[in-house]
Amino acid sequence: MPRRGTIEKRIPAPDARYNSVLMSQFINKVMQRGKKSVATRIVYNALELASQRLNRTPMEVFEIAIRNAGPAIEVKPKRVGGATYQVPVEVKADRRQALAMRWLLTSARAKTGRPMHDKLAGEIVDAFNNTGNTIKRKEDVQRMAEANRAFSHYGKF
Repeated sequence: MPRRGTIEKRIPAPDARYNSVLMSQFINKVMQRGKKSVATRIVYNALELASQRLNRTPMEVFEIAIRNAGPAIEVKPKRVGGATYQVPVEVKADRRQALAMRWLLTSARAKTGRPMHDKLAGEIVDAFNNTGNTIKRKEDVQRMAEANRAFSHYGKF
């Protein structure tokens, strides 16, 4: 972090098919080794599959899945005296989306035996329906924050 000035948040260009910045960010997170065309194909195929399973538009399915998967509250370590407390803090909107995207991808990549677009579609459908590994992870984070509510007076970061 710089000592003076502020960092401007760079916003990527919207994606070609849905004209969405959120979709563009997700494609960039899926991308490995600079292969953006492969990542784009994976995401678009996954969204088509998910939208067929749910009979909704692909963008609507994606936005609801991201909204369901993002945590509202999380814990951050705060050192007070000699002890470190896990202090619950609210999650900002951009971090909530980033965590939701990251958790969707790690859950999809953890599955085996199917093509990536199929695994990702399954995770998106699960997140849309509030089930699956991504939602379990979100609930674990929120449960941890709820358990440490006693330490909330330590901290606005």
